Amino acid sequence: MRKLLTPGSHNYRIWQIGILVILFFIWHLISRDQHLAFFFGEPIGVFKVIWKWFITEGNIYRHLGITLSETLLAFLIGTIAGMLMGLWMGLSRTASLIFDPYLTALNSMPRVILAPIFAMWFGLGIWSKVALAFTLVFFIVFFNVYQGIREVSPTLIDNARMLGANRKQLLRYVYLPSATSWVFSSLHASVGLAFVGAVVGEYLGSASGVGYLILQAEGSFDINTVYAGIITLTICALLLDGLVSVFERYFQTWKPGSRSDTQQV
Repeated sequence: MRKLLTPGSHNYRIWQIGILVILFFIWHLISRDQHLAFFFGEPIGVFKVIWKWFITEGNIYRHLGITLSETLLAFLIGTIAGMLMGLWMGLSRTASLIFDPYLTALNSMPRVILAPIFAMWFGLGIWSKVALAFTLVFFIVFFNVYQGIREVSPTLIDNARMLGANRKQLLRYVYLPSATSWVFSSLHASVGLAFVGAVVGEYLGSASGVGYLILQAEGSFDINTVYAGIITLTICALLLDGLVSVFERYFQTWKPGSRSDTQQV
């Protein structure tokens, strides 16, 4: 019994579920006060909204499909662009010296102020949301790949060259393996940021999407629907993050202990 109650790798799932149950129980106790329920919602009411969305009426699927499309497009485009730019600037000292100040300046810019500009450029369709989410994903991936390339040991590079490795072989067998861990660590953060960008874009100007539903619910003080939208987006983000973990384990099978370490995390 003591072993079961002691947190560890053998029972961490039980602890995760237990903490979640406790949090929902506390939420339920708080919501029994009608004044607090106005601000925090009611768990039963929230799940009724989710049930209606997915089972009874099924009207969430169109909005969720739009939000997921915006998120996935921004995630894929931002990841590819960030990796390519990071590789280029990491391998080219000249490019790094020229463009690093510009990218640092762009990264320091608040992304929310770009939303109206993207809406003017691309309209209120999905591409203005994709563009906003792209700016969040791109810089996370870029700086991680760039740092991963720069962290390669010069001694390792010299040894590979002594063995006759050319530029392509250095890229494949030295630089890319070094950057892989940095890439996947950035992808886990990028999934959530892609959702943030898509929902914020919908929140500021859209006629569809989960962010639009949340905005409409806030306008009518329907706090249960607001929390239902938040929970739905959170679950989707966790599922995408889990998918990234699957790819991470697949592409890092060469790394000693990577599989077990990933599972422990």
